Amino acid sequence: MRLLGGFRVVQIGDGLAAAVCGRLLADVGANVSCLDPDNPTSLAEYLNHGKTVVSGEPAAARGVLAAADLILCEGQPEDIRRRQSDGRSLRRFNPRAVLVFISPFGQTGPQADDPAADLTLFFSSGIARLLTGQVDDLSEPPIRPVGEQSAFIGGVAAACAGMHAALAAEPGAVLDVSIQEALGTMAISELARAGLAGKIWSRRRLADGNGATVTILPACDGYAAISPREERQWRAWLEVMGAPDWGKDPRFVTKPDRVANWDALHRLMSEWSRRYGKQAIADKAQTAHVPSFPLREPAEQLDSPQLAHRKFWRSFDIDGRRIKAPGPPFGLRITHPHRRPELRAPGPLPLSGIRVLDFSWVIAGPTATRYLAAMGAEVIKIEAPGRGDPGRASELHTVLGQAKRSVVLDLKKPEAVAVAQALAAKSDVLIENFATGVMERLGLGAEALQTPNRNLIYVSASGLGRTGPESHMVAYGTLLQCYAGFAGLNRHPDFPPRIGFAWLDPMCGLMLAFIVTAALWHRQRTGGVARIDFSMIEAMLWTMAEPLLATQLDAPPQPQGNGSNRYAPHGVHRCAGEDDWIAVVVRSDEEWWRLCTIVPALSPMAGAGFPERVLQRAAIDDAFAAWLRPQVAHRAAAELLRVGIPAAALATSRDLVDSDQLRERAFWDAHGAGVLPGLPWHASFGRTCGAAPELGGDTDAILNEVLDLSHDEIAAMRKSGAFG
Repeated sequence: MRLLGGFRVVQIGDGLAAAVCGRLLADVGANVSCLDPDNPTSLAEYLNHGKTVVSGEPAAARGVLAAADLILCEGQPEDIRRRQSDGRSLRRFNPRAVLVFISPFGQTGPQADDPAADLTLFFSSGIARLLTGQVDDLSEPPIRPVGEQSAFIGGVAAACAGMHAALAAEPGAVLDVSIQEALGTMAISELARAGLAGKIWSRRRLADGNGATVTILPACDGYAAISPREERQWRAWLEVMGAPDWGKDPRFVTKPDRVANWDALHRLMSEWSRRYGKQAIADKAQTAHVPSFPLREPAEQLDSPQLAHRKFWRSFDIDGRRIKAPGPPFGLRITHPHRRPELRAPGPLPLSGIRVLDFSWVIAGPTATRYLAAMGAEVIKIEAPGRGDPGRASELHTVLGQAKRSVVLDLKKPEAVAVAQALAAKSDVLIENFATGVMERLGLGAEALQTPNRNLIYVSASGLGRTGPESHMVAYGTLLQCYAGFAGLNRHPDFPPRIGFAWLDPMCGLMLAFIVTAALWHRQRTGGVARIDFSMIEAMLWTMAEPLLATQLDAPPQPQGNGSNRYAPHGVHRCAGEDDWIAVVVRSDEEWWRLCTIVPALSPMAGAGFPERVLQRAAIDDAFAAWLRPQVAHRAAAELLRVGIPAAALATSRDLVDSDQLRERAFWDAHGAGVLPGLPWHASFGRTCGAAPELGGDTDAILNEVLDLSHDEIAAMRKSGAFG
């Protein structure tokens, strides 16, 4: 997959996020060189597999740095300053390359040099409060996800930002990627709600805890997830369960009724589901067009007929064993038109002059087009008459719709389809996430639109891809988190799995924005035009490399809560308040010694090495917890950070609104009386902002400006019902 053939990247150091970024770039064809990589784990070895390893000796380093288009450097400001003072100034070797700096909190701000680890970043970003959904008992500790996900999210954000910068008119752009900010923006609606109204999501379960929308049911061999969120789906689900008498109970007739009586309803559904296997439940539901998937173990994915059909797996040798490693999720095909597109005039932002036709809705697609709009693209959002994008019912549209334009088309009308076709003929990119086959039936499929516009980059995003035996399954992102094995692993031992918040959708938004920009770079360089068939389940598995490798190398991964096999102590403790928690990670003997200097009960064990700390883990945790329990979490975290130990209090979205770190980094944008979250990177060329459009508010203007339709022609179309 040589979309980025000829694009030269240098990855400096052994940071996991930089390795993830380099992996993603290499997966679509970039030539990635690593300066002195360190591969202490199977995950790091996989991430650096196939890259060119270059010695850090000055002569060798100078050569690859001087030729690079993009240079990745992971490290806090102190690390970067040390590198520059050693005579290895990146700008000295290459003034034209894009520089991407990745660090826990960014290169500026009062927390910029604070130590951090995967666990503490999930606490400081607020995601640990949201990950597994609402809990019945606040004594259940917040949790981090499986598989070093802070590195994956930070790395994907860096790749997305870096590719945008590669299209900038001026060479030598600088990107500053904060992993905390990248994680925080995964919960974009929660951030927007806190910024606009000061409201935060409750960690304690209220009513159904969103269960009436999507829930997990026990099966005789595991669990199955279902999502009969619409009334027609609920009626179909009752038929799947054999039309039980309780289905007519007034307590369950409407969705508000089901929310109010959720505990009783879940018990009744569970009595039915325990009689069947998880795959049988999902099959029955899908046959009735009810979204449902079994909760799989990662090992079950290795023999998936769907993934085999799509040639997702690639062979990889590690520790003398041949294993399956995840491949990229982009389903890429490239065509070469007879005539290359005219070079656009450079503008103030990387995507100035690029027009994107956006048929996507809710989270994943609108997140991607939000990033494209922020980087200067003209994004035309196509919406149905009536309510438009369901995201308009919440803060989602307010934040994801920024700087876009809205056109309303009733695509059941041939006149509206003709307008959509005409707009596609004058666009650079089209993004859609309808069910498989819908765009083709409308006359808006890739073949139909790329024939008249051979320069159109066409992107389809779907749950399982547009081809293969499972391509027509009804899927939502939260269900795919279950299907991939992600939800099943993100829990404490002996706790049943929960759905959790929509993690996959915003991550896919970053990946989609990355691949669109990579496709634009390729079209500009070679004239080749991409058809992208993006699979959300494959994107989820791409980020689950660590548990997938462990399944084949060691033993099937099991839920371990906040435990770690690499660090000790490594965990979460409750502090003085009702839901006041702190995460602490000790990464070295030096950090352990420092901890012992401030926790008197630990001082007798100050000389304990890692193996001894593992053996004494329970005693250490008890002593440490006793020291922390009467304290306020953020004060205890400040004391630990002061001596160089990664620590973070559990942040709420409101804490992020009030954060001095995010305020100094201008993460928040003013919006009316409140604020909205910005992007997870800072770019030297800036970004654009703008209000989200009213439903159909730009219809007349766009038809006039882009299609040159007269006011009379537009009025005739409106009379025909083309706009609803």
